Amino acid sequence: MESARPIAGVDYPRTFQEMDDWFRTESGCRDYIRRLRWQKGFVCRRCGAIEDPWVTARGVLVCKACNAETSLTAGTVFQDTRKPLRMWFLAMWFVTSQKNGVSALGLQRVLGLGSYETAWTWLHKLRRAMVRPARERLTGEIEIDETYVGGPEEGKRARETENKAIVVVATSPRREPAAIHPGDYRARRGHSYRWLERLCGTCGRRLSPPHHGDQRQPRTGP
Repeated sequence: MESARPIAGVDYPRTFQEMDDWFRTESGCRDYIRRLRWQKGFVCRRCGAIEDPWVTARGVLVCKACNAETSLTAGTVFQDTRKPLRMWFLAMWFVTSQKNGVSALGLQRVLGLGSYETAWTWLHKLRRAMVRPARERLTGEIEIDETYVGGPEEGKRARETENKAIVVVATSPRREPAAIHPGDYRARRGHSYRWLERLCGTCGRRLSPPHHGDQRQPRTGP
C-alpha cells in the first residue's frame, strides 16, 4: 500500500524505503509528474482552460473544453521513453544517492537494462537535467583544483600522462550555506583557463595560470 502522496517539488525521498513507498506504481509516478508540472491544476496548452482533463488509456491528457491532447512527459527527460516511469524514478534515485558517482555500466547493472547504450543515454539525460540553467557565475573566493581520470600508464609517473583525462573543478566555499546549490560546484575536462575565467566571472581580472610544474592552484590577479 502506498503512503500518503508526497508534495511534488517539495517532498523528495530521503531513503530507498520512502522511494519505494511513494513510487511503487506507474500511477504514482505519473501523478507526481503531473502535480509537478501543473502545481495549481492542469492548464490546457491550447485554450488555457483550467480543469481536470480526461485521461486516455495511453495516459494522454485531453482537455474537456477543446479536446486538445497533452502528453504528460512531453518536454521532459521521459519523453518518448518505452520504459516504465518507475524504472526512471529508480534511476534518478540511484544517480543522486551515490556519494562517489555513477557509471553507465553501474546503472545498467542495477536496473537490469539490456543495453549499455540505453544506460549511457539515460545517465547523460539525467546529468543534463541536474544543471541549473540560470546558475550564476562563481564569485568571491574561489577554490580550483584538478585531477586525472584514467588507469595506470606504464612508464609514466606523477603528472606525466598520455591518455588520461584531466578534470578541473571550481567552487565558492565561503558562500552562505543557504545559498549553496549543487550547481555551485563546476567541473570540466581539460586545461582551459579561458573557461575558468568565464566560469568564475572575474569581472575584468584574469586568472593567472601556474608555471609549468607548479602544483599550486591558479590565482586571480589584476
